[in-house]
Amino acid sequence: MTASDLETIPVDVLLKAYTRGVFPMAHDDGELYWHEPDPRAVFNLASIQPDPTTARVMRSGRYAITRDLKFEAVMRACAVRDETWIDERIIGSYVALHATGHAHSVEVREGEKLIGGIYGVALGGAFFGESMFGVNNAGKVAFYSLVKHIQQQGFVLFDSQYINPFTKRLGAIEIPKADFMQRLDHALSLTAHF
Repeated sequence: MTASDLETIPVDVLLKAYTRGVFPMAHDDGELYWHEPDPRAVFNLASIQPDPTTARVMRSGRYAITRDLKFEAVMRACAVRDETWIDERIIGSYVALHATGHAHSVEVREGEKLIGGIYGVALGGAFFGESMFGVNNAGKVAFYSLVKHIQQQGFVLFDSQYINPFTKRLGAIEIPKADFMQRLDHALSLTAHF
């Protein structure tokens, strides 16, 4: 069964949800649920710096880094794990969102092989990170490449949704939902182009 065989979330519904700080996830019971975490995990764009190993890899030129060339492939790679919230409905919904210019990916390739990536949603000056994957530090390369790009493009909010040990090591912090909503309102008032 492919994404086109399943009912997806309409683009306008997804966009409205993101402006309200809400996002969908597929659960083990086969249902889609809307999430609105409190506290909310975010990255402080002003202070994120790659660790020395990742910075060295990025400078080496070992990997080719692109944006928005393999969006669906990045999503599908992110879904390959023991526990995932990315099912065919989520993939179809975000591929449609990508077609409207609101969902984006950063891809990391070694030769022609996709070995890392990250994807998310951009609205105003907010970027909502959805998921990432990678081998041999390629996930971190994708993450820090995304950070550098959205900093340069004038984004002021990088949402991580939930915190976990990996995002915490990357610099994610938790803030109260009320604080997040204030930051989101400000970010949505801005114009940044991915």
